[in-house]
Amino acid sequence: MPPEVVGWAASAVLLATLIRQIATQLRDGSAQGVSHWLFVGQITASVGFVTYSALVGDWVFIVTNACILATAIVGQVLTSRRRRAAPED
Repeated sequence: MPPEVVGWAASAVLLATLIRQIATQLRDGSAQGVSHWLFVGQITASVGFVTYSALVGDWVFIVTNACILATAIVGQVLTSRRRRAAPED
Protein backbone atom coordinates (compact mmCIF):
# COMPACT_ATOMS: atom_id res chain seq x y z
CA MET A 1 0.00 0.00 0.00
CA PRO A 2 1.45 3.39 -0.96
CA PRO A 3 2.24 5.67 2.00
CA GLU A 4 0.00 8.38 0.55
CA VAL A 5 -3.04 6.10 0.92
CA VAL A 6 -2.31 5.73 4.63
CA GLY A 7 -1.89 9.50 4.93
CA TRP A 8 -5.14 10.29 3.11
CA ALA A 9 -7.04 7.69 5.18
CA ALA A 10 -5.71 9.15 8.43
CA SER A 11 -6.58 12.62 7.18
CA ALA A 12 -10.15 11.54 6.43
CA VAL A 13 -10.59 10.09 9.93
CA LEU A 14 -9.21 13.22 11.61
CA LEU A 15 -11.33 15.58 9.53
CA ALA A 16 -14.47 13.49 10.08
CA THR A 17 -13.84 13.70 13.82
CA LEU A 18 -13.39 17.48 13.74
CA ILE A 19 -16.45 18.00 11.54
CA ARG A 20 -18.50 15.84 13.91
CA GLN A 21 -17.38 18.05 16.81
CA ILE A 22 -18.44 21.19 14.96
CA ALA A 23 -21.84 19.62 14.18
CA THR A 24 -22.28 18.73 17.86
CA GLN A 25 -21.35 22.26 18.86
CA LEU A 26 -23.90 23.66 16.40
CA ARG A 27 -26.68 21.49 17.83
CA ASP A 28 -25.73 22.19 21.44
CA GLY A 29 -26.33 25.90 21.14
CA SER A 30 -23.89 26.92 23.86
CA ALA A 31 -20.19 27.56 24.17
CA GLN A 32 -20.01 26.34 27.73
CA GLY A 33 -16.81 24.44 28.41
CA VAL A 34 -15.19 25.39 25.09
CA SER A 35 -11.92 27.21 25.56
CA HIS A 36 -11.20 30.21 23.34
CA TRP A 37 -7.52 29.29 23.63
CA LEU A 38 -8.13 25.87 22.07
CA PHE A 39 -8.98 27.55 18.78
CA VAL A 40 -6.24 30.18 19.05
CA GLY A 41 -3.68 27.42 19.55
CA GLN A 42 -5.16 25.25 16.83
CA ILE A 43 -5.21 28.13 14.33
CA THR A 44 -1.62 29.10 15.16
CA ALA A 45 -0.36 25.52 14.92
CA SER A 46 -2.28 24.89 11.71
CA VAL A 47 -0.82 27.96 10.01
CA GLY A 48 2.63 26.70 10.98
CA PHE A 49 1.89 23.17 9.76
CA VAL A 50 0.45 24.39 6.44
CA THR A 51 3.55 26.52 5.92
CA TYR A 52 5.88 23.66 6.82
CA SER A 53 3.95 21.19 4.64
CA ALA A 54 4.12 23.57 1.68
CA LEU A 55 7.85 24.06 2.19
CA VAL A 56 8.49 20.29 2.10
CA GLY A 57 5.90 19.77 -0.66
CA ASP A 58 3.74 17.16 1.09
CA TRP A 59 0.24 17.43 -0.41
CA VAL A 60 -1.36 15.10 2.13
CA PHE A 61 -0.33 17.43 4.93
CA ILE A 62 -0.95 20.63 3.00
CA VAL A 63 -4.58 19.66 2.38
CA THR A 64 -5.11 18.09 5.81
CA ASN A 65 -3.67 21.05 7.70
CA ALA A 66 -5.55 23.56 5.56
CA CYS A 67 -8.79 21.72 6.39
CA ILE A 68 -7.88 21.59 10.07
CA LEU A 69 -7.21 25.33 9.92
CA ALA A 70 -10.68 25.83 8.42
CA THR A 71 -12.31 23.77 11.21
CA ALA A 72 -10.47 25.84 13.83
CA ILE A 73 -11.70 29.07 12.28
CA VAL A 74 -15.28 27.75 12.09
CA GLY A 75 -15.06 26.56 15.69
CA GLN A 76 -13.77 29.94 16.85
CA VAL A 77 -16.54 31.80 15.01
CA LEU A 78 -19.24 29.49 16.39
CA THR A 79 -17.92 29.73 19.92
CA SER A 80 -17.71 33.53 19.76
CA ARG A 81 -21.26 33.82 18.42
CA ARG A 82 -22.64 31.45 21.06
CA ARG A 83 -20.95 33.36 23.87
CA ARG A 84 -22.35 36.68 22.62
CA ALA A 85 -25.82 35.22 22.24
CA ALA A 86 -25.81 33.52 25.66
CA PRO A 87 -27.94 35.17 28.34
CA GLU A 88 -25.99 36.80 31.13
CA ASP A 89 -26.22 34.94 34.46
